[in-house]
Amino acid sequence: MLNRGVQAMVAVQVRPLSRDVIDAFKASAAKMPEVLSVFVLSGGDDFLLHVGVPDLDALHAFLLDRLSKRREVTGFRSSVIFQQVGNPAPSRLAPSS
Repeated sequence: MLNRGVQAMVAVQVRPLSRDVIDAFKASAAKMPEVLSVFVLSGGDDFLLHVGVPDLDALHAFLLDRLSKRREVTGFRSSVIFQQVGNPAPSRLAPSS
């Protein structure tokens, strides 16, 4: 119904690593129609984008035409999602001691 038959997780690295660059990329990525969620990370990758597109050609176009053309993006890796299992009602965790 939403024409998003292919979903992927895309790990993105940006430079220079500054608050301005991170905030600008986060806002820009959140506005991209293909992006379902934006996660800001620590570690080797700076962002994780949950992307939904009609097909693999559209994913390829998103990566080449949208991400790779951004000046601050220095690298990315994509992983296609084959299946998703979720917990619709997570239970409350006990407080840590």
